[in-house]
Amino acid sequence: MNFTDRYELVVGLEIHVQLSTKSKLFSGDTNSYNACPNENVGVITAAHPGTLPRLNKNVIEQAVRVGIVFNCEIASEFSFDRKNYFYPDLPKGYQLTQDQNPICKNGSILIRKNGIEKSVGLFKIHLEEDAGKSIHSHDPHCSSVDFNRAGIPLIEIVTKPEIYSSEDAVKVLAEVRRTVRYLAVSDGDMEKGSIRCDANISVRPKGQKKLGKKVEIKNMNSLKNVSRAIDFEWHRQTKRLENGFHIVSETRTFDAEKGVTYGMRTKEELNDYRYFPDPDLSFITIDNGQLDKILKSIKVTPQKAYKCLVDDYSLPPNHAEVIVESPSLAEYSLRLLSKSGNRRSTGNWIIGPVKSYLNSKGININQFPIPDDKLLELIDLVDKGKVSYTAASQQVFKYLIQYSDEDVVQVIKKLDLMQEGDEDLMRTMVEELLYEMPEKVKSYKNGKKGLLGMFMGRLMKKNNGKLDPKKVNKLLQESLEKFKIT
Repeated sequence: MNFTDRYELVVGLEIHVQLSTKSKLFSGDTNSYNACPNENVGVITAAHPGTLPRLNKNVIEQAVRVGIVFNCEIASEFSFDRKNYFYPDLPKGYQLTQDQNPICKNGSILIRKNGIEKSVGLFKIHLEEDAGKSIHSHDPHCSSVDFNRAGIPLIEIVTKPEIYSSEDAVKVLAEVRRTVRYLAVSDGDMEKGSIRCDANISVRPKGQKKLGKKVEIKNMNSLKNVSRAIDFEWHRQTKRLENGFHIVSETRTFDAEKGVTYGMRTKEELNDYRYFPDPDLSFITIDNGQLDKILKSIKVTPQKAYKCLVDDYSLPPNHAEVIVESPSLAEYSLRLLSKSGNRRSTGNWIIGPVKSYLNSKGININQFPIPDDKLLELIDLVDKGKVSYTAASQQVFKYLIQYSDEDVVQVIKKLDLMQEGDEDLMRTMVEELLYEMPEKVKSYKNGKKGLLGMFMGRLMKKNNGKLDPKKVNKLLQESLEKFKIT
């Protein structure tokens, strides 16, 4: 038996999300990604003596929006605390965050695994300011510091230790990324650092309720690296326990190139940070009127979009998962499906030709040129057997991409793709083909049923794909059964 079967992995995530505000959390300095180093650094960001923080009200609304979607209790009153530690990229020597009175408490994130829904609990969602960025690659003898990121507003989403696999951890992180994009509170770009994830990992013998020693893996910036880091740490810790060693509670970093974690420092305890209320910021209140306004502003969420696609429009769960990954594609799909007479076919077209076109051009659905009514008309014509799916998706679709103002039926006629639906004519075509190929017909009747595809291919090619394949297939099988070889 693999010794990992005797242990249980337990994971909790701390997910930091940079909010897409115009200015920073406590100053008017610009919040932008592409600025030159230290361009967005005013006296508050640089922590000049005598400067005072001033809260950005837009940040409150964005944090509350996320909290509502994740079923949190929204605080009617919250405050900020000082978290004391020193790094070169933290100008004040402390970080303004929330300890005792966060803006959102409790809550849950819903994930799906093999079609089964599972809830992962949250301790809280709190606001805090980001630190700057130390740069070590410019000079081998010294490091540089860019304070542009210092003071950028973050929400930190802290899950309970209720995640038991790297796969579920990735699902939680992906759901957070989807949600903040839907709510337009962050671009969710992990490569830019808009979302960063710390994973608290422990291992315990199966059946034991007490958590093992916690090891924190810091600042992972991709779904893949989160999965790799957790899996490595899971095997590292179980191997140590199996060999009689203790787990040291520490902070580690993940080397993406080597796929391993390294120790950085022993794990800080909460009292190491010497939290205390910030004396320069008073309590902030949120009234019911503000909450109602924020609640009404939330239109579509990933979970609501998924449930609507599956429950209301009968799309397969795997198709719905692909669609809800993009807020704009989900909005488009819900709109198109609400107008469609055949929702299954429409869903297949969205997942197939439409998404393939978007991927090939590197664009989003807002740049898709075919109007809703014309795409739906084309789908309807395919369903009615007026044009084959192959011809519609490969020729008519591409034509309409370039000439989206043209009439769909006229395009099909212009391309000479209108399917022949006359059964008597199709039966004649089938019988003529079978008379031309008596040896193949004999082989078919002797058991080589795979030749049916060959007959179909010949018929469709001979008639430029203009025959209704469903009707042809039916007539072909009927004719083959009745056909007599002389």
